Amino acid sequence: MNSNFVVASDIGGTHITSAVVDINTWQILEDTVSRSHVNSRSDAKSILLSWSSSIASAIERCNATVSRLGIAMPGPFDYENGISLMKNQDKYDALYKLNVCDGIMHSLEMEKDIRFINDAAAFLQGEIFAGNLQQKAKILGITLGTGLGSAVWSQGEKAFDADLWNTPYKESIFEEYLVTRWFTRRFEELTGEREEGFKDILTKHAHTAAFDQLMTEYTISLHDFLRYFSDKHASNTFILGGNITNAWDTIKSYNADKLSQFEIYTGQYAEKAAIIGAASLFTL
Repeated sequence: MNSNFVVASDIGGTHITSAVVDINTWQILEDTVSRSHVNSRSDAKSILLSWSSSIASAIERCNATVSRLGIAMPGPFDYENGISLMKNQDKYDALYKLNVCDGIMHSLEMEKDIRFINDAAAFLQGEIFAGNLQQKAKILGITLGTGLGSAVWSQGEKAFDADLWNTPYKESIFEEYLVTRWFTRRFEELTGEREEGFKDILTKHAHTAAFDQLMTEYTISLHDFLRYFSDKHASNTFILGGNITNAWDTIKSYNADKLSQFEIYTGQYAEKAAIIGAASLFTL
């Protein structure tokens, strides 16, 4: 057994990606990466078999024996005891109140030391460890895409889901002002034109008056969320991820004076971050 190796998985609503990680260097062993589609509406046995097949495939591609498994999992989930609490979310209903640890080990037909972490928290933790930011006292993570994710990491502790997406803001909640659907809805209100997503708006309409107004409004909301999150969890340091932050250079050029009040890093590891974050559970 190589004590540096951990097999880690990132589980989403329609997929699982697994790989072996060297936790000394935070390198993913690329030859071990296994990506699979998962039918999250299926029965419990089928879901667990899909997961265990991906995990087993990653292990089989590694030359060393791997006995530790870290899993990044969406919530709600009992991360300490490995019990799924997802219900009426159009995914994984069949696993409700089941001990996922037992199910995975039974499907793998082998004993594993299994640890779980929230997927937003795994993104944050992965970016911190792979980016060598562990010297910071506390870092807050935000993912901006189809939804709003938030997580908190403190030195020496496991990151956790801050669960701020539905915090009341203006006439609704923060998520409704910070995700992709806000861009498309607001752009249509301003111009009468319908675009598929933020990338299309940016590509076709950058530097127009409507685009400038759109971005000014967005960055005001983003600043308000950063301030709220910072005050609530006593940190001024953020890592931002998600598809929207691919345009961070453009975003930060609007209301730059307000955004510069915070120490902001953008995610560098994309889908690898959650894998590394799940593996890092065995260094805490």
